[in-house]
Amino acid sequence: MTQHKHEDRNQTREAQGSNPLGPLPSDCPDRPLVKGERGNPSRALIKYAHSAQILTQLNSGQLFVVDSRRRCGLIVYKQFHAEFVGPGAAVGGIFDIECQQTIPVGDLVLLYPESYEERQKAFAIRRHWIRLMEQLTVQPVSLHRTQMLLTQFQHYFDRETVIRLPDEAIARLVGVLPQTVRTIRRLEQKSPVKVAAV
Repeated sequence: MTQHKHEDRNQTREAQGSNPLGPLPSDCPDRPLVKGERGNPSRALIKYAHSAQILTQLNSGQLFVVDSRRRCGLIVYKQFHAEFVGPGAAVGGIFDIECQQTIPVGDLVLLYPESYEERQKAFAIRRHWIRLMEQLTVQPVSLHRTQMLLTQFQHYFDRETVIRLPDEAIARLVGVLPQTVRTIRRLEQKSPVKVAAV
């Protein structure tokens, strides 16, 4: 019995040491627990350090849900724009099969959706995040909508997280040139109060 438990532990360690990005189905009962995970293995927490790994998974059609218990998200580059996928939203599947690049925001953790109901809820939340971003892009002045997005992100995440986001990512989210983002960021460093009032 002791030997059997020891072998099971070794197998779990080996599985954890391998690439956690393998395309295992969300309902796979044999998928090993990831460190820090509790409960059903199909709810494993997958922490991503490299956007290239995420891109590979999304382009394979794998479906994930951004962890709703964390302030994190994912910027997904499409051909001519980018989308922000916030907490609780679905990412991957048919939505993002042809995405070109991904940028994790905050301490990104993705979950394997556990059930049909959870997938449907995640799809609805994805649509909600899309609508929120659309509300920012209706502002006709490019400087204004850039500032609005940066302000919203700084309220939701933190200043350091937003500073690390590339100018191009912000620009693609609100349909402006990267130079516009650089201009706003320079102004913000010099006079944050004045820029916020723009």
